Amino acid sequence: MIEIIKNMWRRKMRTILTIFGIAIGILALVVMGSMAEKLNLLVDGGVKYYQDKVQITSGTMGMSLVPLKLDTKAEIEKIDGVGYVSPIIYTTLEKDSSAVSFGPPASITAGDMNAIKYESFKMSLASGRRLTNDDKGKIVIGYDLVKKLDAKVGEKVKIRGNKYEVVGIWDKTFTAPDTSVSMVLSDGQQVVYNDLPPIIKSSVKPSDIVSGFVAYPKKGADPNVLAIRIQKQVEGITATGPKQFQEQVVNSVKMFNSIIYGIAIISLLVGSLSIINTMTMSVSERTKEIGIKKAVGAKTSSILGEYLTEAGIIGLIGGLVGIGLGALIVNAINTAMEKNGDKLFLLTPRLALGALAFAIVLGVIAGIIPAVHATKIDIVKSLREE
Repeated sequence: MIEIIKNMWRRKMRTILTIFGIAIGILALVVMGSMAEKLNLLVDGGVKYYQDKVQITSGTMGMSLVPLKLDTKAEIEKIDGVGYVSPIIYTTLEKDSSAVSFGPPASITAGDMNAIKYESFKMSLASGRRLTNDDKGKIVIGYDLVKKLDAKVGEKVKIRGNKYEVVGIWDKTFTAPDTSVSMVLSDGQQVVYNDLPPIIKSSVKPSDIVSGFVAYPKKGADPNVLAIRIQKQVEGITATGPKQFQEQVVNSVKMFNSIIYGIAIISLLVGSLSIINTMTMSVSERTKEIGIKKAVGAKTSSILGEYLTEAGIIGLIGGLVGIGLGALIVNAINTAMEKNGDKLFLLTPRLALGALAFAIVLGVIAGIIPAVHATKIDIVKSLREE
């Protein structure tokens, strides 16, 4: 009797440890996968934004560091295939941008509000209204910056030492605009001008400065071809079309995703070995029980199904525990980072259901060998065991 109790206790402890091993693997998959989901949404947003336009920036250090001159717009507009050119300002929300940021840093974007007529990337508002070109001193705030800036429509917030009235808040997009403050071009130009070294300030006026341009092609014009044409005809700039954006960013993200999921899968494979060990030990300790079942007429398929079901349940429980722990970690980190306007993770239903299904399938597959072994146990030998 004591030996039976000991065996039951050992079986339970092995099962618990196996569930814990699966849970750790699923936790890794959920945390890493949530990071990949957020990153993929950011990239998808960029792909959709640039799918029908050309981004034009400084040809040296990038649009946030070396400003272009506004009169470059007229030069770009003369190029065949260009329908409309919108000047833009882009800079970081904080003057000191050395702080670590996961994902796109909180930013200030400014531009020509007339460009909305040519824009295919549509954004909606959670509250308030959009900007017009006359809205000097007013801003629209990205959804994730509301808490950071303690922003409310109709009230003022301080940005770069100046106060701006909040007239709108963008709806959640899970892309870069969530951490962006939008303002009119003249306000953005002044922000960039204030950051320039004195030697550059003396040679330019705020109204001459832009960080870059967005060129909207005429109907029927290929933006990739147009990007090459602009690059050749305008000196001192870099023109990027949709294809180039995808080659530069999307391929890099694919590699990052492979690394993330590779780490998680290795963790899960370790968990699967635990299931094989647990189920093998379970079969060896229940040899007599299996023999009795066979003796009273239990079918091979029933015994096989019983052990595969047990392995699947272990995977299910481990998966649920892992998803729960992963969700707690993801939400805790996001909550801690929210005050800075950062959200590193996005736990989607697709990821959670996929992780759970993976845990169950992993459990069943890992349980096949022990289950098959159970069906081959000799009845006579098993009944002779003490």
